[in-house]
Amino acid sequence: MVDAAGFESIAQCPQELHQMMAAAADGLGSIALDTTQLNMSVTDPTAWATAMNNLGMVPVGLPGQQLVSDSICVPGFDPGLNMMTGITPINPMIPGLGLVPPPPPTEVAVVKEIIHCKSCTLFPQNPNLPPPSTRERPPGCKTVFVGGLPENATEEIIQEVFEQCGDITAIRKSKKNFCHIRFAEEFMVDKAIYLSGYRMRLGSSTDKKDSGRLHVDFAQARDDFYEWECKQRMRAREERHRRKLEEDRLRPPSPPAIMHYSEHEAALLAEKLKDDSKFSEAITVLLSWIERGEVNRRSANQFYSMVQSANSHVRRLMNEKATHEQEMEEAKENFKNALTGILTQFEQIVAVFNASTRQKAWDHFSKAQRKNIDIWRKHSEELRNAQSEQLMGIRREEEMEMSDDENCDSPTKKMRVDESEADTEDCAGDMADPGLHSAALAAQAYALKEENDSLRWQLDAYRNEVELLKQEKEQLFRTEENLTKDQQLQFLQQTMQGMQQQLLAIQEELNNKKSELEQAKEEQSHTQALLKVLQEQLKGTKDLVETNGHSHEDANEINVLTVALVNQDRENNTEKRSQGLKSEKEALLIGIISTFLHVHPFGANIEYLWSYMQQLDSKISASEIEMLLMRLPRMFKQEFTGVGATLEKRWKLCAFEGIKTT
Repeated sequence: MVDAAGFESIAQCPQELHQMMAAAADGLGSIALDTTQLNMSVTDPTAWATAMNNLGMVPVGLPGQQLVSDSICVPGFDPGLNMMTGITPINPMIPGLGLVPPPPPTEVAVVKEIIHCKSCTLFPQNPNLPPPSTRERPPGCKTVFVGGLPENATEEIIQEVFEQCGDITAIRKSKKNFCHIRFAEEFMVDKAIYLSGYRMRLGSSTDKKDSGRLHVDFAQARDDFYEWECKQRMRAREERHRRKLEEDRLRPPSPPAIMHYSEHEAALLAEKLKDDSKFSEAITVLLSWIERGEVNRRSANQFYSMVQSANSHVRRLMNEKATHEQEMEEAKENFKNALTGILTQFEQIVAVFNASTRQKAWDHFSKAQRKNIDIWRKHSEELRNAQSEQLMGIRREEEMEMSDDENCDSPTKKMRVDESEADTEDCAGDMADPGLHSAALAAQAYALKEENDSLRWQLDAYRNEVELLKQEKEQLFRTEENLTKDQQLQFLQQTMQGMQQQLLAIQEELNNKKSELEQAKEEQSHTQALLKVLQEQLKGTKDLVETNGHSHEDANEINVLTVALVNQDRENNTEKRSQGLKSEKEALLIGIISTFLHVHPFGANIEYLWSYMQQLDSKISASEIEMLLMRLPRMFKQEFTGVGATLEKRWKLCAFEGIKTT
């Protein structure tokens, strides 16, 4: 509440009050008013004691001070004040004019001040601390969560603090120092969020139960979400209605209903067909009647008369077309004349620029003037060239039209000469009657005109046919090119596949050679180690023979034993390399494969062999058969046949060849 002295000072300074109201209406972030705008009693001991005890700073306002003037917050505001000061009345419920104004933009630093209420005081947090965090705002949020309330805070105190943010519809307080507040509008939630971080103190008590730090955050309520969904559905309905109205407005009007045939309607339609203004409407009705099958023996004469009246409009339409063509030719001629005039003026302007660039006048211009003149000259030359090209295009079109007219008229010259001769004879016979002569000339002119039009239409049809034939020819040529390209691509793909197969075969051979080389190296190292051991043993035995006096026969027996050991070691190595069969199934497979390959002396590929073996054992795979064949190089060997894309791997039975060589 504001004391009497403060209210009198506000009433005495209407200009300052007007400035304060304008700042509040603009939604600025300043919470407290400047000390020059309110007459504050700084000698009040209560204010000084509260500030010094709690924060140790000079008080900003009086006890019960409000953030806006009494004209907004005090219910007893005199509405007649605007009559004296010229201030328009302000609605206290306008957004941004409550206890806490809406938060300013992020670029402006927010300065929070002390807020005094009747039952409590709100102290702002340290400005150096980060602002309190909030969760993501739910759609249509009107409910806030308020935590950190003092234990002794009642529902009336909470309503006193937050009702200045807007109309409160419900408060749900818990026993654990928090509550939920639901406002009437969404913008009021922003004002309530502004109070987050304030420390709330009840009265002037220093008890812990009478103080607490407020944490205000968005709350998710089903009622808010339901109202928001209702609003969204209402907006969607309005948008659909608006779109439907727009579609109805842009939809072309439906054609008028066609009446059924009757003799009375046929008579009315015949009159409409004779009228030029109603001809388009009447011809559609006539067409629909004929398509419906209304023509019969009884109504044939009426339909014939209507068709005849429709045919009479052909002459009118041709005359209208001729007049429009004449108007178009006149417009073209006017445009060509205007364009030639413009072109001559451009030529004169370019001549002026060329004359000014000569040395006599060019030396007297400054550098900037020369630059501008050069730019203007180039621009004028570009425009002149464009206009001249347009004029030349018009002349070319006229020449092409003249040549087309000559080509159209050439086939009928002979007929016209014959007709002219016949006309001269008729004229000689009709010289006695000038009226008949003029009528005959008019009929001949009309016949010639119709003939000319028909020939022109035939020429247009021929041109269209030629264009269609050209398009078909281009399409056929394109399809042939596509086919040749597809064939080339297929050939390249086949060659690539053959090269890949050759590469795989070479890689397999290389791997086999590498494995054989490694085995040979291992055997060589093993034999060398055995030789070294045996040599050392021989040296030892010789020394023993010499010392003990044994005979030469004993030494020979030792040499024989060493040779036998070396041969036995070699046989063991060959047995290890051969890797004997693991199971009876492998032996059975080897017997079947050897029989199959013996029947095929030229060999068989792995797919053919696998298809045969699969009839006996459906679970066997081609890779297993190939691994088994590779493990027995003395019985089976692999050969390559063919060249390029026809390259093929075949397995042959070579066991009999090995027996012959041994």
